[in-house]
Amino acid sequence: MDIRHIYIPSVYTNCYLLVDEDSGALAAIDPGDDISHTLRPLCVDNGWDLRAVFLTHGHYDHVGGVAALRQAFPHVPVYLHSEDANRTDQLMPTGTLGSLTLWREGEVIPLGNLKVEILHTPGHTRGSVCLQCRDALFTGDTLFSGSCGRTDFPGGSLAQMEQSLRRLGRLEGDLRVFPGHNEFTTLERERETNPYLREAMGL
Repeated sequence: MDIRHIYIPSVYTNCYLLVDEDSGALAAIDPGDDISHTLRPLCVDNGWDLRAVFLTHGHYDHVGGVAALRQAFPHVPVYLHSEDANRTDQLMPTGTLGSLTLWREGEVIPLGNLKVEILHTPGHTRGSVCLQCRDALFTGDTLFSGSCGRTDFPGGSLAQMEQSLRRLGRLEGDLRVFPGHNEFTTLERERETNPYLREAMGL
């Protein structure tokens, strides 16, 4: 398993490339702006094949590059939770993304020889999800290093965020955490130092 980070300065968002090194199968996670100019040469040089676009939620700073990717890779499926799909407001323009494949809680998506498990973690948005693959946890805007996502946007819920953080905090092992913004972290570090996660867990 290989994980590449692409920082998107136009929207201050982390985009990730999740790669099965055995097969070259690749998923782009949260392309907040056009990454096709970066992705094309990587695919050519490494023999990678873009198989999917995974969206942790529907906010514009996480989905803004979908159209460009679909133009460059016309048949790639785009995954999003149904609660964030088919919206037309400026914050969540998911109705413009075209055909979507909808996540289901607990679903396991194959990516070559990798398996990506879907954890529905509402709170930042109704359709927020985290993606777990082996020891990696892609948390979108649910869990950050030392913090968590805002709950004051439409569709946000503090009560749901607390439930989602509690769920993440109870996952087994010291997973590597790849958030939608800011620095990478680990789950054990967040259990020890993140006040939002600790409060949600009753620590």
